[in-house]
Amino acid sequence: MLTESLILEIFREALILAIKLAGPLLLISMLVGLVIAILQAATQVHEQTLTFVPKALTIVVLLLLLAPMMISSCNEFLMRIFQLITQVSSHTII
Repeated sequence: MLTESLILEIFREALILAIKLAGPLLLISMLVGLVIAILQAATQVHEQTLTFVPKALTIVVLLLLLAPMMISSCNEFLMRIFQLITQVSSHTII
């Protein structure tokens, strides 16, 4: 049966998954941006592409490295959702 507590649990798991997937990318991107901003302040070179290109390359490398973990996390969550769907649908038929 689909109860309010089950819905809240699914919502909590989805939020944790979103943080787990986006968190590392955002943190590393912020750190790269901070390092580049410090270097730009020290050298007084304020070119917009100097911040964009290293962040983009860092995110691409991180996505390549973290893709297996991200896919398995999403797969586990989807399997849990599908199990809950079958449980809920079997309860409503009876």
